[in-house]
Amino acid sequence: MTYVTDRIIHDADAHTMEPPEWLDEFGSKKVREYARKQFFANEESPIFSEIDHCRTLHLDPDFRAKAEQEVMLRKNYRAHGAWNSIDRSEALNHMGFASQLIFPTMPNTLLEVMEHDAAPSLTYEVASAANRAQIAFCDGDPRLLPVAYIPLQDLELAEPCATEAINAGAASLLIPNRMPKNHAHSHIAFDGLWARAEEAGIPIVMHVATPDLVMPPQHRNNGLPPEPDFHGGSENFRSVSYMSISSPPIQALSTLIFDGVFDRFPGLKMGVIELGAAWLPSFMRQLEAAFDAFALHENRLQNLELRPSEYVHRQIRVTPFPTEPTGWIIENTGDGICMFSSDFPHVEGGRNPLRRFDNEVEGLSDDVKDKFFRQNFEDLMGSAMSDLVGSSR
Repeated sequence: MTYVTDRIIHDADAHTMEPPEWLDEFGSKKVREYARKQFFANEESPIFSEIDHCRTLHLDPDFRAKAEQEVMLRKNYRAHGAWNSIDRSEALNHMGFASQLIFPTMPNTLLEVMEHDAAPSLTYEVASAANRAQIAFCDGDPRLLPVAYIPLQDLELAEPCATEAINAGAASLLIPNRMPKNHAHSHIAFDGLWARAEEAGIPIVMHVATPDLVMPPQHRNNGLPPEPDFHGGSENFRSVSYMSISSPPIQALSTLIFDGVFDRFPGLKMGVIELGAAWLPSFMRQLEAAFDAFALHENRLQNLELRPSEYVHRQIRVTPFPTEPTGWIIENTGDGICMFSSDFPHVEGGRNPLRRFDNEVEGLSDDVKDKFFRQNFEDLMGSAMSDLVGSSR
């Protein structure tokens, strides 16, 4: 039975699960060798260790026969459509979502690290290959909306990378939520990047990447045995790092708002994905407090056309975790910001995110619920939604 049967729901966070050969068709020899080396550095992880076993499973007729029945139960590489695009379309039929925003998994974390450690030329070459692979995966189904990673490592290379991705068919542009190494997200050299996205009518998005980079590494040196994560390993989020997950997006959004990016590009939309939302009400209050405290002395604040929290309402959309108090967040921020997401096929999304979110928003009006499950995503995605509607006629 299809998972969603009674309404239109868009999924603001879904993923590919890339095998080691993911970039082979799209990257130079240098990129292929670099990506495979980095991939196999993680091969002892519980996430990656069963890839070969999963290849066999997905060829087994009995396993495939239960794909619809177990579509929300199978996670990571066991999930139907984890890396096969035809299977992903079938999985989307089984799930019943009207569309999914498709993020990378391995390239996302790889590129975030490269932005701080690798030569810019290699970073952007890997990003180009990863983006073409992601767009190719989604190419056969207009409901699959590809996310292209745009590094902010270099002030001059970001815009051409974005232009290439947009021309290739990207539905959104992913930037790092962590502050770039040598400059702010809001550096004026990135105005060309924001302009390309605004002109194309597609959003900029941020997404969680490498948990170890959320907090200083010394937080793990507590004299106690390491705690396992969702996967039984140590490479994903745990309680302490969850408490700091909001720090990077708060820093990024604060600079983008106060430095006038959303003023200069009023049609630009930004999604904050898989970074939680429990922090959002206090963040919006703190924006207002900062504005009132510093506007008398800071020209950049005096030049803003709107109150800072009004930019959040107008241009920023956020996905709560299913374990967070979504109803309370909406009541304390407004009904036009939060969006549904499943995190399919990652285990963190749980086996029944729809039930969890339904329980959280049960006391809200039908109009507010529809905004959460459908309209706020459509507002974020802009022209991608127009293309989807057009293709379905």
